[in-house]
Amino acid sequence: MNQRAVLLVNLGSPNSSSVSGVRKYLREFLMDGRVLDAPYPVRFGIVHFMILPWRPKKSAEAYEKIWTAEGSPLLVTSRKVQARLQQRLGMPVELAMRYQNPSIDKALEKLRAEGVKKLLLIPMFPHYAMSSYETAVARVASLLTKIAPEMSLSVMAPFYEHPGYIKALVGSAADYLKQPYDHLLFSFHGIPERHLHKSDPTSCHCLLKTECCAGTSPVHHTCYRAQCLKTARAFAKSAGLPDDKFSIAFQSRLGRDPWLQPYTDHVLETLARTGTKKLLVICPAFVADCLETLEEIGIRGRESFLQAGGEELTLIPCLNEHPLWIAALEKMVREWLAPGRAATPSAASEISGFASSRQSRPQKTNASMENA
Repeated sequence: MNQRAVLLVNLGSPNSSSVSGVRKYLREFLMDGRVLDAPYPVRFGIVHFMILPWRPKKSAEAYEKIWTAEGSPLLVTSRKVQARLQQRLGMPVELAMRYQNPSIDKALEKLRAEGVKKLLLIPMFPHYAMSSYETAVARVASLLTKIAPEMSLSVMAPFYEHPGYIKALVGSAADYLKQPYDHLLFSFHGIPERHLHKSDPTSCHCLLKTECCAGTSPVHHTCYRAQCLKTARAFAKSAGLPDDKFSIAFQSRLGRDPWLQPYTDHVLETLARTGTKKLLVICPAFVADCLETLEEIGIRGRESFLQAGGEELTLIPCLNEHPLWIAALEKMVREWLAPGRAATPSAASEISGFASSRQSRPQKTNASMENA
């Protein structure tokens, strides 16, 4: 009996591309207080009366464009990554989604039945955001106290600068960078600016200080923007890109509140109108291709770029099943397995540490935790 195991958790996908399937997914996703961070009555009203009456049909049409015979691209790819990592490690590796299926509770129940005592959680989000990394960690920690309180939990910290992750990103893009192109755009998933402020433990740094993301700061441990910029710069340095050859933008905004800027859709049009003809786009915040990469960038983004005067937009695939990415995940796990590894306060504990500082932080958990 193997007493150690790994749990990979990504965001999730509808069970089907039907309107009803998408509606169910959106309801669960948007009712998460770390995604739509308004008081419950307000959140309920926005989701059920302003979004769900119209958004599912539009989103279902988008999902239908990328849906495969096997199902959701995100889920299909994630299962393949799970299988390959488990084969290389020779130990249990489970897959779960924060929303919909496969569910976190079913994964934990399976691991408990297998006699697992020590669990490594790898949130499949390179960067810390309350609406992705944090909600995944909090959900796993909360369910673990109910399902398997005797199981110790280690949490992989955001790996935005992990050498294996950067190497995999550069390696996966290598063939595209060898071809003639004018510009490379890093398109990260956007978040509302208020999320950045809420994740700032000092409440006086993020977006409030000049060059707040420059250099190093303890605040950067939970700063999504700073981590995205560090990923792009590490990639550029490794790939030998000059500063004028790339830029950074943020996609997928929802609602009227200000999100991180510049916005990808605006940048695509601006680049085309200012002479960029051949554009490469890479989306490092996503480790597997999904709606936001395949449809938002690969279809709609390409159309916008071409209509604005560009000639060619090439979407660099996400890491997906790239051998270097599987190797990076294996290295992360083996570092956790290494004997004598010192335990420090975990990412889950850090989340709980300033739980009282703002709304929608997770509760303390009785499960034993340590940092991976």
